[in-house]
Amino acid sequence: MRMLWAIFLCTALDAQAQDHVHDLHQQTHGGLSNWLLMADRFEFAQHDGRDMLQWELQGWFGSDERKLWLKSEGERDADAGNTDETELQLLHSRAIAPYWDLQAGLRHDDGAAGSVTYATVGLLGLAPYWFESDAALFLSEAGKWSARLEVEYELRFTQRLILQPRLELNHAFSHDSTAAVFQGFNDTSLGLRLRYEFLREVAPYVGVEWWQARGSAGKMLQRAGSDSSEARVLAGLRLWY
Repeated sequence: MRMLWAIFLCTALDAQAQDHVHDLHQQTHGGLSNWLLMADRFEFAQHDGRDMLQWELQGWFGSDERKLWLKSEGERDADAGNTDETELQLLHSRAIAPYWDLQAGLRHDDGAAGSVTYATVGLLGLAPYWFESDAALFLSEAGKWSARLEVEYELRFTQRLILQPRLELNHAFSHDSTAAVFQGFNDTSLGLRLRYEFLREVAPYVGVEWWQARGSAGKMLQRAGSDSSEARVLAGLRLWY
């Protein structure tokens, strides 16, 4: 009898009342807007005999279903005081499955090869076994396709001491002279960062990273007398607010 009364009351609600209930449910179960700012990597490292400042910053604003993302990464010569390269992405993100977002937007690069703008589409989420994954496809102004895959994992020794392995792969599907990118895998990097969270929002870390330029990119560096691979020692801070 109680169930019959519940069914009757639900069907008696008019459309406006049902919409109001739906809005309240959304607000109390993930429909509210939030924001986050994070410096996932803000570090000094030895790169080709130079002291380099490297960063990877990101922030978003929105709800669980939709977000506006801003991502920035690059490196700056700490001795010379000039920025070698920067990358900025502005993306719209939509949840398509539990733990997975589809992202689309624009990417703009500034570097020694000049400025290049890309259309971007990607998939961001948490893969099985808690691997944080960020895969993206880029289409340059010259109509050239490239791709990037970033994977991170957090291994907790304690609640505050955390080891973070990180892998990044960059691949170009064709040669792009405007961006000084060669066909094939251009570079890979594999890093280990050990951080201690004195506060959840502030965590210093130390680490090592192995980087290698591959294919034609590596051969070009070798012909220029530069190393096509190197191991880097680094130290930095992970911040979020």
